[in-house]
Amino acid sequence: MPRMRRTQPTKAWGAVAAVTGAMLVVAAAPGRAPGADSSEGAFAGPPREAALTLLVGRMLDEGREAGGARCDIRMFRSGLCSGWQEQRVRATARGVGSVLREPALGDAAQAAHAARTEVLATDAGGPLEITLAEPGRLTDVTVRDGHGRHLSGELAPHSERWTNTEPLRAGQTYTVQVGAQDEAGAPVGVTMAFRTAPPADGGRLTVEFGPRPGTYGAGEIVTAALSRPVPADDLPARARLEQALEVTSEPHVEGAWHWVDDSTLHFRPRTYWPAHTVVRVRSGLDGVQVGDHDYGGPSDALEFTIADRIEAVTDSATHRMTVRRNGRVIRTIPVTTGKAGFRTRSGIKVVLRKEPKVRMRGDSVGIKRGTKEFYDLPVLYATRVTWSGEYIHAAPWSVEAQGEENVSHGCTGMSTEDAAWFFRTVREGDIVEVVNSGGTKMAPFDNGIGDWNMDWRSWLAGSALATMDAGPQSSPTTPSRLHPTT
Repeated sequence: MPRMRRTQPTKAWGAVAAVTGAMLVVAAAPGRAPGADSSEGAFAGPPREAALTLLVGRMLDEGREAGGARCDIRMFRSGLCSGWQEQRVRATARGVGSVLREPALGDAAQAAHAARTEVLATDAGGPLEITLAEPGRLTDVTVRDGHGRHLSGELAPHSERWTNTEPLRAGQTYTVQVGAQDEAGAPVGVTMAFRTAPPADGGRLTVEFGPRPGTYGAGEIVTAALSRPVPADDLPARARLEQALEVTSEPHVEGAWHWVDDSTLHFRPRTYWPAHTVVRVRSGLDGVQVGDHDYGGPSDALEFTIADRIEAVTDSATHRMTVRRNGRVIRTIPVTTGKAGFRTRSGIKVVLRKEPKVRMRGDSVGIKRGTKEFYDLPVLYATRVTWSGEYIHAAPWSVEAQGEENVSHGCTGMSTEDAAWFFRTVREGDIVEVVNSGGTKMAPFDNGIGDWNMDWRSWLAGSALATMDAGPQSSPTTPSRLHPTT
């Protein structure tokens, strides 16, 4: 591609519109292509309209209450599930979709549905299926809960159907982001949400650990999702629960749990994990009384490993990213970060996922179509560091600004060659830090993994064990309770 003259506008960032209900498609992207006329947006002429109807099948909680049995995927495909219902969802080229309660709705009715939140109660014991109701193909389906954990699923061989391959969790709100193409190949998409039924009364408290087994970067954290909440005012119950959640590591590190909310805990070391650490997590809750009426149940253990320690530090003042492996500099990259009004978040982030190609649009962050700031482009080698849409990615339209000035809408842009190298080098859990950007500080929990922006004293303040142990006879870092052991 020819390089854009420096006098032309350069675009770089957007954010994912993750909303509850059937509303906006994921969209986050830099502005116009090199050489595009600044008065016409990303593409010449009006965009071609496209739409596709999806059928979203769910085992509704109402069906279970009416006597319907819990069912697995084999049963519902054979039509043996009572309470199984399908919902029509409209995906469009503009990313605005409505839950269609009838096969067709007028424009006014669709607008009314799109303008309000839709939360669809779903039985956690039943499956979820997304199917095309007309010719086309699914290109991407991402389902994650309110804690950012992804639900595994698979596409059928001809990409006409997606089905979950792991159970839904009880008492969770899930955001579903669907990308597809209509029969002519035009891209469409939609984001919707549903909530699973809460745990049945009398069920035992269990825990699900994250991340999944695998290999991660040194900034990865351990998550513990409880099947039911433990309130903050019941400090003894929280302390008993923490004491039963065991994290061991080789080599030994100092670490602690921190309560993110009533049903979520995070565990991190005091400093980043050493390279090649093996981490093992297990619950000792089974049969343990946690509160006045709660008893723990069995939970699956977790083991994962840490790879080489990769750290990428971007200095927005010098427009350079320095990448280190195990403390040694392996590459220095000219970059551009957020300009005035769109400053890149400062602080420590962690790689969440890698996306080879992402469509990014200005209207996902409130930039109106047709204005000089609007952008709509496919972006290559996109390494995601926040759920709201901050990436490190290829930005060939701003090569002349890279290393010289900050011209993006918040993402970190670099040449295609450097972005491809970075994409191949990093993995989930690797550390990405931004300094001297002038942007707001990365939040600890609500937009990805920002846990490392909390100092150790503040982290320990979120531990019930540390709080109860912080008396005159003991230390908040009692080794038998807070330190993983080999």
